[in-house]
Amino acid sequence: MTTTSRLSHLRPSILFQPVDGSFAAFFRIVFGLVMFVDIALHLGGGAVEHIWAAPRIHFKYYGFEWVHILAGQGMHLLFAVLGVLSICVALGLFYRFTSTLLFLGFTYTFLAEKAAYQNHFYLLCLISFFMIWIPAHRNFSIDSWRGWVKSDGTVAVWTLWLLRGQIAIVYFFGGLAKLNYDWLHGEPMRLWLTAYGDYWLIGPYVREEWLVAFFIFGGLGLDLFIAPLLLWSRTRYAAFAVSLTFHLLNNWIFRIGIFPWFMIGATPLFLAPDWPRRALARWRGQPFTPAGPITTTAPKKLTSRQLVATTLLAAYAIIQLLAPLRHMLYPGDPSWTEQGHRFAWRMMLRDKRVDAQFTLRDPRSKIDWPVRLDRYLVPWQRKVIVNDPDMVLQFCHYLKKEKERQGFPDYEVYAQISTSLNGRRPQLMLDPTVDLASQSRTLLPAPWIKPLQTKL
Repeated sequence: MTTTSRLSHLRPSILFQPVDGSFAAFFRIVFGLVMFVDIALHLGGGAVEHIWAAPRIHFKYYGFEWVHILAGQGMHLLFAVLGVLSICVALGLFYRFTSTLLFLGFTYTFLAEKAAYQNHFYLLCLISFFMIWIPAHRNFSIDSWRGWVKSDGTVAVWTLWLLRGQIAIVYFFGGLAKLNYDWLHGEPMRLWLTAYGDYWLIGPYVREEWLVAFFIFGGLGLDLFIAPLLLWSRTRYAAFAVSLTFHLLNNWIFRIGIFPWFMIGATPLFLAPDWPRRALARWRGQPFTPAGPITTTAPKKLTSRQLVATTLLAAYAIIQLLAPLRHMLYPGDPSWTEQGHRFAWRMMLRDKRVDAQFTLRDPRSKIDWPVRLDRYLVPWQRKVIVNDPDMVLQFCHYLKKEKERQGFPDYEVYAQISTSLNGRRPQLMLDPTVDLASQSRTLLPAPWIKPLQTKL
């Protein structure tokens, strides 16, 4: 076959070629259960109270300042409802309706508190949006069992590649972000490992350079290459075992929440799409019966609906490929400035030790008053917001508005924040001579962030 004839098969209509939909049903169950566990841990562990209900100040993403916290027991009730919706999604019960509500409710909790940002929180928001459109209830669901959805057991192949692509993006950009001076020189991994001296197996070796090298180069290599190795049939099962080991180690050592378990559950997406149906047939001792009809020929022409879907898929792919690179539009290291750090899969790259002091100044009398952070922020917020210049700016705006409500409209707010990044000697992160309350929030580079000058 010539190159031209091969390329002729790579037309957009191939996205709508039918494949066995049992992979989508398996992933629906995994996703629903992971969401339920995460939501239950938030409720049972008190996180809903500590993160959303108790604080008097909530920090917002740029452009989403209008998202507010539910009053009273509203956040607790919302999480309880989200838990029920998660189970409904896992069971495939009223799937389209419950998956839509789950996306809306969960994404609302994400947008309501910027200081609680976690990469897996963002990833679950994206996946919950996908699940609205992926017909994951056509197999092994209450909807299909009750006859509420009719299907031949197949789904369009774009549903498989959308999920695979999103997981591959998380891995690849997580690895790409590790190609920086600090990570390649062992930080912050070297700092973190010293805290695990009492751990079984690795405890005696946490100060050994070979163990540091194992984690930094092992993590880098896995992130960069695991997706193509999972897609290649010759390396798929070995890569599967490596991925499983990596995420179990991550969970055991670093205790990073639900993320390792979700990634373990998502790894089978890289297997053949009919693997759950084959596994179920083998377990029952029955011959495998494929879903159908499945053809290897893509439609020759897109319908208007398929054309819209293709355009939206292309637009989403472009956004996801460009968003992790937006830190290149800003000067400085994003681990220091935090500009371009979020929504970019920059994971486990920074350790910040911060000493922060905020000052209110009356410009007429030139008298300064130190700000007691415990009057405004709960303990976890005091640790988090001082790492991020944008949240520092939001807090300074809040302080100024508080003084305005008290009848003092001209007060200035200054921040002296000394930060140690990845074991460096501390240096000032922000210009202490700038009245931050007078600075506007913007997506442009912030001139009041001082450049990182201290060497590792």
